[in-house]
Amino acid sequence: MLRTSQDEEQSHELTLFAFERLKRQLTQLIENERPGVVEDLSVAVQKGDLRENAEYQDARARLSRLDGRIFGLRERIKNAILIQANVGHSGRVQIGCTVVLSAVGQETTFQILGSQESSPAHGRISYLSPLGAALLAHQVGESITVNLPQGVMTYKIVEIR
Repeated sequence: MLRTSQDEEQSHELTLFAFERLKRQLTQLIENERPGVVEDLSVAVQKGDLRENAEYQDARARLSRLDGRIFGLRERIKNAILIQANVGHSGRVQIGCTVVLSAVGQETTFQILGSQESSPAHGRISYLSPLGAALLAHQVGESITVNLPQGVMTYKIVEIR
């Protein structure tokens, strides 16, 4: 498979929880789903002329998609860099820490993670995002200014956990 520029830009940092979830998904696909699809393919092959056998074509396509998912999961697992949350906490914002920010009189809490786990609506932002990148290496009490789609925003770091 060819890598695209989007693949190369994607970070490989994962929490232990996300890493274990990927391993469970891979095991599920290999041990539970793939044998059934291979069996379907085997049954379809026994039915004769493969050029006009829709069941065979379908099973072959399902196996190809499944093998693609398995390959993708194996690559993500192989390239994963585990985030060690709060290990050696330096008092500065780093990947894996949780940051409490204050802006326009409201406090907001974000966990700084890799792009594969980011979900701003759930308080998880990528260290590659504008806010995440601006926060890295700053300390409690410092203010940062970030250019966001809705405009320029200034945040004060209240707490780092």
